[in-house]
Amino acid sequence: MMDALANFSTVWLDPWLLFLTASGTLAGIYVGAIPGLSVTMATSILISFTFKWPVDEALALIAGIFIGGVYGGSRTAILLNIPGAPSAIATALDGYPLAKRGEAGEAIGLTTVMSVFGGFVGILALAIFAPVISDFALMFQSRDYLLLGMIGILLVGTLSGESFAKGAFAGALGVLIGMVGLDPMTAEGRFTFGTITLMGGIPYVAAMIGFFGVAEALVQLHTLGMPAIRQKIDRVIPRLSDVRRYFGLAMRASGIGTIIGALPGTGGDIAALLAYDHAKRSTKNPERPFGEGAKEGLVAPEAANNAAVGGAFIPMLTLGIPGDAVTAVIIGALFIHGLKPGPLLLVETPHLFWFTVGSLTLANIFLLIFGLTGIRVFTKIVECPKAVLIPLIIVLSAVGTYAIQNNPVDIYWMLLFGVVGYFMKTYGFQVGPVILGVILGPMMDANYRRAMIGARQDVGVFLWDFVSHPISLVLTVGFLTMLLSQTPLWPMLRARLRPRG
Repeated sequence: MMDALANFSTVWLDPWLLFLTASGTLAGIYVGAIPGLSVTMATSILISFTFKWPVDEALALIAGIFIGGVYGGSRTAILLNIPGAPSAIATALDGYPLAKRGEAGEAIGLTTVMSVFGGFVGILALAIFAPVISDFALMFQSRDYLLLGMIGILLVGTLSGESFAKGAFAGALGVLIGMVGLDPMTAEGRFTFGTITLMGGIPYVAAMIGFFGVAEALVQLHTLGMPAIRQKIDRVIPRLSDVRRYFGLAMRASGIGTIIGALPGTGGDIAALLAYDHAKRSTKNPERPFGEGAKEGLVAPEAANNAAVGGAFIPMLTLGIPGDAVTAVIIGALFIHGLKPGPLLLVETPHLFWFTVGSLTLANIFLLIFGLTGIRVFTKIVECPKAVLIPLIIVLSAVGTYAIQNNPVDIYWMLLFGVVGYFMKTYGFQVGPVILGVILGPMMDANYRRAMIGARQDVGVFLWDFVSHPISLVLTVGFLTMLLSQTPLWPMLRARLRPRG
């Protein structure tokens, strides 16, 4: 126990490690806030500079970047309706309406506190329940990941206001975009129309920036002459009454984020989506409707996506399996430093586990400090005249898109998706489900193929597997219940099941 405490406090007592963690967190916040500059990219670039560093210094910096980057995407999601990362898509649904009401400062303050809260829950789960949760995550089969993806696609329909059909259509469009490129099993082109350009698929970042950034800029052209809304930033730190009110929701969302983060290959974007849907279903009387500035719509996804950070480290450190793209990069860094993530890590190098927990905890504290500062500067972005802001958004969107692969074709995709997103917004379609479909589509495709191979291409065996295994059965029942809840039969069924008294 004393050794664990000593290793945990190493990063707290060394001034240089303290500085590296703080620098990483601050850089992560601002990198995460820039659409196109993902935390995965920042971590990849960073690792190339830390090859010759001691492993403790490299991990301290990476922990800060990871924690700060996941949170940073919420800034531009709230202020400009442009999520800096996929995990902030759900945040934009209610954060941007709050900014349009002049409450951006309060919204950012609330997301900061709830992100830190979720981060601590995820880190605590990492410290206490790592072996248990990693064993549970290992029980998930390909069919279970397929079901998670199907549930995610069904959930995107519920994010689209009153029309489930419009949401389902937008999600299906996203899946179609995500299917473009080479077939993962046969390497044959799908929807490529014989062009080499489409062989590598359509970058989801180009789609995300186009549907959110460019589309929103085009929509704002209709209100070009309206004065900018002045943001109230007299209160940044949330009221204690608000913290108490949303504590239960934040706790449940953090639990969702931790579990989803511990599932290999999922990550904060799916965790935020599931938590947002949970908030929408469990909140009976929100102050404002969801999608129009409900604070519950900020609390749930922000607590979940930061809790997913601690969850993602669980399979990485205990099984050697990455929980998301960032931990996949970190695994490579650990191998470069001569370490072997997996079951023997806690036995051979237990100090590394507790040092990682200490680094993430410290980074989370710095997140609270840095997240509640600089808000005045950020909110000035929204108060810029639209004649200045709209061209700036389009230019920054183009730069962020080009920076991913240094490919000018991606800019054309961004502009095309911006025009499509503009017409979707005009006719009442939400663009968030499209991006979530782009992300979930390839995961569903790959796991469907694996599940069919496991069933030896027998459809009967394939379907039987969905009800003959406990986890699959629970997910199948959940999926069918959600599907039924979107049909006219659901109110009739509830009325029949409701006890008469």
